[in-house]
Amino acid sequence: VKPMPLSPIDPLSPTVSADPRGSHALEMRVREIEEENRTLRRQLSQSHAHKPPHGRHSNQSRTYSTEEGTGDNEGQRSGAPGNSTDCAQHPPVDKCETIHVAIVCAGYNASRDVVTLVKSVLFHRRNPLHFHFITDSIAQQILASLFHTWMIPAVRVDFYDADELKSEVSWIPNKHYSGIYGLMKLVLTKTLPSALERVIVLDTDITFATDIAELWAVFHKFKGQQVLGVVENQSDWYLGNLWKNHRPWPALGRGFNTGVILLLLDRLRKLKWEQMWRLTAERELMSMLSTSLADQDIFNAVFKQNPFLVYQLPCFWNVQLSDHTRSEKCYKDVSDLKVIHWNSPKKLRVKNKHVEFFRNLYLTFLEYDGNLLRRELFGCPSKADHNSENLQKKLSELDEDDPCYEFRRERFTVHRTHLYFLHYELEPTSDSTDVTLVAQLSMDRLQMLEAICKHWEGPISLALYLSDAEAQQFLRYAQGSEVLMGRANVGYHIVYKEGQFYPVNLLRNVAMKHVNTPYMFLSDIDFLPMYGMYEYLRKSVVQLDMANTKKALIVPAFETLRYRLSFPKSKAELLTQLDMGTLFTFRYHVWTKGHAPTNFAKWRTATTPYRVQWEADFEPYVVVRRNCPEYDRRFVGFGWNKVAHIMELDAQEYEFVVMPNAYMIHMPHAPSFDITKFRSNKQYRICLKTLKEEFQQNMSRHYGFAALKYMTAENNS
Repeated sequence: VKPMPLSPIDPLSPTVSADPRGSHALEMRVREIEEENRTLRRQLSQSHAHKPPHGRHSNQSRTYSTEEGTGDNEGQRSGAPGNSTDCAQHPPVDKCETIHVAIVCAGYNASRDVVTLVKSVLFHRRNPLHFHFITDSIAQQILASLFHTWMIPAVRVDFYDADELKSEVSWIPNKHYSGIYGLMKLVLTKTLPSALERVIVLDTDITFATDIAELWAVFHKFKGQQVLGVVENQSDWYLGNLWKNHRPWPALGRGFNTGVILLLLDRLRKLKWEQMWRLTAERELMSMLSTSLADQDIFNAVFKQNPFLVYQLPCFWNVQLSDHTRSEKCYKDVSDLKVIHWNSPKKLRVKNKHVEFFRNLYLTFLEYDGNLLRRELFGCPSKADHNSENLQKKLSELDEDDPCYEFRRERFTVHRTHLYFLHYELEPTSDSTDVTLVAQLSMDRLQMLEAICKHWEGPISLALYLSDAEAQQFLRYAQGSEVLMGRANVGYHIVYKEGQFYPVNLLRNVAMKHVNTPYMFLSDIDFLPMYGMYEYLRKSVVQLDMANTKKALIVPAFETLRYRLSFPKSKAELLTQLDMGTLFTFRYHVWTKGHAPTNFAKWRTATTPYRVQWEADFEPYVVVRRNCPEYDRRFVGFGWNKVAHIMELDAQEYEFVVMPNAYMIHMPHAPSFDITKFRSNKQYRICLKTLKEEFQQNMSRHYGFAALKYMTAENNS
């Protein structure tokens, strides 16, 4: 059997006669040879079905089945008379047929990368989708939260614990950077539900440029014992000539790339796939000692022994963008592209003639607003989602003619949330005194992150309110910062923008929910804690028996109007700057009531913690146990967001204790958009007053007689 051309644009013959009669004769001869080859390939595949292959063949050998419609020259033959009826026999994918996609995903970086793949699939899709994620505990937490808050119609997601599968493949030595997770596609027949008959398997570094239903339809072209659809490898790796003594695993010709695989699971199980790949791997490892390309090496070794299993997909279903590949032969035009595979460790920095085009396509989905993908599939009744139904019910109960409708609606808005956007590690302390700093921010406060990290060496939990494009800007900023990259104990949680208000209390709740220490310091991004604050608070929670009492430790707040401040290294230095007018008590000029109960006059001379009472509009920054009440989501933008929380702590009988040797300083910045709206928009202020009154009424109903003081307290906010 002669080798098939790599791609649809490879010429069948290097030279064509200028004589029309010669051209016609040549064309007829080519068709005859093609027909003979098809017949021979069918005979070979049938013989392979009954007879095991004998011996080992060189990787240059191409004696494997590429039945009609299975090779990369499929595009060339599509115009031949013998193919028209063949195409007509393949029914298109039903309008509401569910397409199943399996992806192995582990760790923080892969969880971030896979989102771009999912976006590209969602952008083009017209069918219901069912994602099957094989994940470690980290990826499952991140992706489960993301899809839960994304609320995409006609998309179902299931997770399978990769840790339970490790024993299945841990015996295979693997040099590939994907580690043990790079071997888990081998056990999909065992992992995925037994009722699942077929699935598309994808690497996380894939980008779709077409509807995935087109790839799903290729299953109809499988013939005989073909059970796996793959694209030929576009590098010379398996040819064994990349360097001296280069010895790859056995493969058919160039071998196949496993970044995109079509699996007929039911038939693979009947063929005893588990036993097949294990025996092959055991045999090859006796001489190869380890895999270099993870599962791909073992798949190829199996294909070498059992070529009749393979359906060769056209190469545009996996355009491989690693260095020195033949990927350029897979496409003539943009319209030819189907799937792009960034299968080089260099990813976007790979060398390729058209890499700028591919990079722009990738960046389009990377920065695409994921909220726009929450579109319904018309004509396909999707399974009722309990969360979605509840949300619709709550929204329907709101009065759209209410002048404060937008404020009330924001309370029920579900914001897409990506937890742990960057790598995160926390070494738990042995004494259970650890404290996490909690804050929230938007893009205009990024510059505060490095300064806070220098002032606070303990864990930090941050919620960032960003668009998809801004999230990528933040990623580039963080990766370019030695300070931020040097800190693994900072959890960055992206809450994606939606609606017209800044959901300050939702952000605080997200950051609080993902605190992994017993205590948390509820701060704001514009404040720098004093040097040594982390260790000071850890000692204080022990001294004040925080584990067994309901206390909120108050950190006195100050501010400066100077962008360049010589930050005080002690309380004595701070008092000097306070007396000189370099520092002020926080909001002294505009909102004295917010921090007056801290009693700064007493604090100046205090050497031991002292208790203060709640007063109207009190909004200090506090250290509390992790299980304290959440912030009330009805307060968005500017006004009463912290006041309501402190009121709730008081209602739950928290004791407010001021720390005598702790302080934090607010750094100057331009006024936020929300405070500008509050000051300029009368309706904004009216709605805030209405929400405040409703909150006080709710407090009274919930806490009874003890909450009457909140109703009667003088409130001038």
